[in-house]
Amino acid sequence: MKASVTVLLSAVLCSDLGAGNIALAAEPHTENTFRLSAGEESPAATLEDARFLVGSWSGTAFGEKMEESWSAPTGGSMVGTFKLFDGDEPAMYELMLLTAEEGSLNLKVKHFNADFTAWEEKPDYVNFKLVKFSRGELHFRGISFYKRDDDHIDAYIVMSSETGVSEQQLVYERQD
Repeated sequence: MKASVTVLLSAVLCSDLGAGNIALAAEPHTENTFRLSAGEESPAATLEDARFLVGSWSGTAFGEKMEESWSAPTGGSMVGTFKLFDGDEPAMYELMLLTAEEGSLNLKVKHFNADFTAWEEKPDYVNFKLVKFSRGELHFRGISFYKRDDDHIDAYIVMSSETGVSEQQLVYERQD
């Protein structure tokens, strides 16, 4: 499991971070994720477009059990928590902030080890800008969410390594 956490950190730190000011079409990055084309800006969106994430979820990620929860949109943001297990023990945590900024959405993530020591430096976090969305789908640079129905979501995260780029599936089932 420790290798998976290391790979996850590599994935979020090596993701494509470029964005410009001209609106163009998002382009595929992996089979189920997208990225901004050169010179492209994030599309207009509101937190209501992300409302399908609200609630408590459990499922699988990286071959292990996971839990995730999202608050309802209030005050221009949604707050999320993520816990990944290694067997029955927590392996890592994430605190997530989904914000409405400059007419679009940003997903800000801070990662923590099982002992709650941060991966990123104190002022730092990983920022996933919105790339594309439609009803029941949110595509951020590096991660995409697909609502299958009211009780199931699939997510795909881009993973980068020395051998190239791939994606990992996260499977969510509603718990509340």
